[in-house]
Amino acid sequence: MLTVDMVRAGARRHRDRMAIRYGDRSLTFRQVDEAANRMANVLLGMGVEPGERVGLLLGNGLWTVPLDFACLKARACRVPLNARLSAEEHARMLADAGVRTLVHESSLTGRADELRERLDGLRTLGLGDLLEQTHAASAADPRLPARPDDVILALYTSGTTGTLKAAQHTQASYAAIVANIMANLVSPAPDDVMLHAAPLIHASGTFVLPFWLRGAQAAVLDGFDPQAYLAAIPEHGVTHANLVPTMLQMLLAAGGATAETGRLRSVIYGASPMPRPVIEEAMAAWGPIFTQYYGQTEAPLCLSVLPAADHVGPDAPLGSCGHPSVDAEIRLVDEHGADVPDGEPGEIAVRAPFAMAGYLNAPELNATTFLGDGWLRTRDVARFDDRGYLYLVDRTSDMIVSGAYNVYPREVEDALHSHPAVAECAVVGAPDERWVEAVVAFVVPRPGVTVTGAELTAHVRARLAGYKVPKRVEFVAAIPKSGVGKVLRRALRDPLWAGVERTGGDR
Repeated sequence: MLTVDMVRAGARRHRDRMAIRYGDRSLTFRQVDEAANRMANVLLGMGVEPGERVGLLLGNGLWTVPLDFACLKARACRVPLNARLSAEEHARMLADAGVRTLVHESSLTGRADELRERLDGLRTLGLGDLLEQTHAASAADPRLPARPDDVILALYTSGTTGTLKAAQHTQASYAAIVANIMANLVSPAPDDVMLHAAPLIHASGTFVLPFWLRGAQAAVLDGFDPQAYLAAIPEHGVTHANLVPTMLQMLLAAGGATAETGRLRSVIYGASPMPRPVIEEAMAAWGPIFTQYYGQTEAPLCLSVLPAADHVGPDAPLGSCGHPSVDAEIRLVDEHGADVPDGEPGEIAVRAPFAMAGYLNAPELNATTFLGDGWLRTRDVARFDDRGYLYLVDRTSDMIVSGAYNVYPREVEDALHSHPAVAECAVVGAPDERWVEAVVAFVVPRPGVTVTGAELTAHVRARLAGYKVPKRVEFVAAIPKSGVGKVLRRALRDPLWAGVERTGGDR
């Protein structure tokens, strides 16, 4: 079954059940499908051709899912843009993808106008105008023939390495993403409700089709506000939630430990490292309902899973990201692509049906990313323990080489997080005359708590080798993050290296 067939199957099976709830408005499966058909016919009438890339500049809303489905039915490739990015970043992405049509919401009309002026031949279409045109459009499914290798999504990654790149997913690979979620993370029932507050263009959106196929609901919020999110859980009868660690921290700080959780029985988290104190506090408050996944844009959603059962007990491997998912093969390799010895850290390589087809317009990057025979490099360093649990060590691009030693920021951050005064932290490498790179920690203290850099370095020294101890601790008000909550170490690291000549590739 291809991705577009999944859309049709869900609509056919569940017709008059509620599919999407947004504020006090809702759409049934039949209404979503009919709206998608009409939008698809409008796009086709405008001259959008099969395989053409269509830019989408809009946030979460009532019509986000129908528009995604419309692109599928028009055989268009979606190019979603994170509204939080700059005009320069948007322009580069649209130009790189060769987008000729950009659909945008009314609040982003100014940005769309600016992009139209920057890019020759770009046509912009307001979402309101698109909806107006659907009144005269056919409600019949255009039924264009689809192929497994049709590229349906070109998703630009959050840019932690600073390299512009879009992972491409096909009809077949995205359908495999849906199957991966249902096999490893959640098996929805018709009365289930998934709450979406993170942007639907990222991980949260991958849960839409699994719930759609089973006749379950998507409750959509504009964005993430802790109080509104906590209120939405009992209000919408939410049974499943998907959070990044930063969101969970904010919910607990906003009174989530004592909030009414109603029917909530599963919280899925991932995208960035989860501080152990946070997950322990969350489980004490909400119970053992947490499941962790590890994945990336190039191979979503989960390469490995730490299920709820593995979160409890004296030997619970909370620092792990679990065992490989049932539909993924994982190897740990060295820089030459050869397997590393058992117990040693190595770069994760994956082979799975949900892996991307390749980066858009990036033959050199694709050549270094794919190992052959279907294996994909992830640029994440990890190790397996003797029970087969996978432990992430760090991104290869974030590794600090201090003297002759490799320092993985994640390990130092975990040590800092274990100090009760640390709310958030990030570790990067700074230029150093003696060691080439020195470990520097950026720390956000907990409110009302006083701590010194010397105390924190002593805390780390008691837990890690001396060369891993931060040479400097900088206290900051916030740690920079991407639109999906990932720590942007590059934003902290680059100012430290301004004007310093470096070797060793893009960092």
